[in-house]
Amino acid sequence: MEPKALPGPASERMSKQRSRDTGPERLIRSALHRRGLRYFVHRRPLPEVRREADVVFPRLRVAIFVDGCFWHGCPEHGTKPRRNAEYWETKIARNRARDADTDARLEAAGWTPVRIWEHEEPDEAAAHIEQLIRTRARYLANPKHADI
Repeated sequence: MEPKALPGPASERMSKQRSRDTGPERLIRSALHRRGLRYFVHRRPLPEVRREADVVFPRLRVAIFVDGCFWHGCPEHGTKPRRNAEYWETKIARNRARDADTDARLEAAGWTPVRIWEHEEPDEAAAHIEQLIRTRARYLANPKHADI
């Protein structure tokens, strides 16, 4: 039997957390846009899989996920609630397993998934993404001579 969330102030706070267009997502999107990159927001890279990426470059087959430290179990900043700990451990473990499954499905379909933690510096994350995007674009333009 799976543990259930308990009602209370913490549960109420958690239910109000945004699941899209979070602050870290918007900062990374702004940094990407300033670098001249254009993308889609909150799209399913694989239509048959009910999971959305936060930023998608469909032509280049790159899907960006901005993962929250709490919700995705960041090894540096993830916290473990004391109240209803079993529920939250199970929930975060399921999230991590789903993330791994999503990455595996994307890779099997020829996509490159990129995971960014919410605590990462947006300009550094955008620089990493830009380098990947420009490399993939060069490869698609001339697959014989690109060094990917």
